[in-house]
Amino acid sequence: MTSIATTEATGLRRLLVHGIGPVAAIAIAQLFGTALWFSANSTAADLMRVWQASEADIGWLTSAVQLGFILGTLGISLSGGADRFRASSIFVGSAISGALFNLAFAWCSTGLVSGAALRFCVGVCLAGIYPMGMKLIVGWAPHRTGQALAQLVAMLTLGTALPHAMRVAGAGLPWQLVITASSLLALLGACVIGVLGDGPHSLMKPRQAPHASTASPAHRSVLHVFRIDSFRAATLGYFGHMWELYAFWTVVSALVARTSLAAMFPDIGVSGLAFMVIGIGGLGSLVGGSLSQRVGSARVALAALSLSGLCAIAFALGWRTLSPVPLLGLLLLWGASVVADSPQFSALAAKACPPELVGSALAIQNSIGFAITVVSIAATTALIERVGLDATWLLVPGPLLGLAGFSLTSLRARASR
Repeated sequence: MTSIATTEATGLRRLLVHGIGPVAAIAIAQLFGTALWFSANSTAADLMRVWQASEADIGWLTSAVQLGFILGTLGISLSGGADRFRASSIFVGSAISGALFNLAFAWCSTGLVSGAALRFCVGVCLAGIYPMGMKLIVGWAPHRTGQALAQLVAMLTLGTALPHAMRVAGAGLPWQLVITASSLLALLGACVIGVLGDGPHSLMKPRQAPHASTASPAHRSVLHVFRIDSFRAATLGYFGHMWELYAFWTVVSALVARTSLAAMFPDIGVSGLAFMVIGIGGLGSLVGGSLSQRVGSARVALAALSLSGLCAIAFALGWRTLSPVPLLGLLLLWGASVVADSPQFSALAAKACPPELVGSALAIQNSIGFAITVVSIAATTALIERVGLDATWLLVPGPLLGLAGFSLTSLRARASR
């Protein structure tokens, strides 16, 4: 029986590597694993009714996930675990654990406090899915990182939008079943990575002997990457992008519901429109990845960040006066551009740091970036309840500061050469 199972696993791995392709397989697993991320947001209307919660309360559920992700990524980064253990093993264990905590949220939570605690645990588990997915990509496709990471982020985007689609498909189902479906997808993603394993170019930091004389703390090595100008420039651009991205994704449903779009497209509904606006970011990421092979990751990242900032300004100025069709077009353009810069900033960061620190460097970049999202999500959701959609002005500083940080640091680096 053991030999049969081994033969079947080998056959499946061969199919993933030579049939589907390792990058596509990792991207699909990422799609399934990150379906856990916004599963609660897709059932926001049900949760607000059952728990007597407000939109700001639902924002805190999202922030709980982000906080868990921040602490998780900080832990695997500063401990060196992201580079001391196989990325595939961390991914599989995290996806299984996240699926179980997500199931507990669906069936065991009784209110906002218990729900937030379980969503926090889901966030900790996501710390082993997203950055480890990026490290797996680097291990399988080191020579086309920008394009390959674009596929990964495209799947992350679809994974974020997927619960909204499941809400539409299961409109008559209890909200618990919609969330359960995302857990089943995460388990499937764990199976894919478990079969695929790490790539031939993966590099793990060697373990040190307990009494080795070179016992400098792991976190010093990780924090050292911030001294690298090119890594710091990419990271500053990434931080500005993160201020805007997750706050935008969190409030998409509110943007649709509070404008004329929901009434104009009743057959699609709020969840269907939210899926379209978030999901089109997958296409934006793929287009950006293709362009990065021709013009470079830096130009694509700056162009996408500039475009998403302009879309934020246009929406804040025109949401009252624009008719439904142009307004939907603006939101779709915003959704496509708001995430297209993410894989390119990550590709630039991965190329800038030493190979043996790629996992830890990307994890700590994620940790700080997602800490920024906690502030922007909480501020935006709270402000929407007070001033309405004028709160979208709060998203504009992200792209502006990201562009300034990336450009000024890059110029300073060139001047010092």
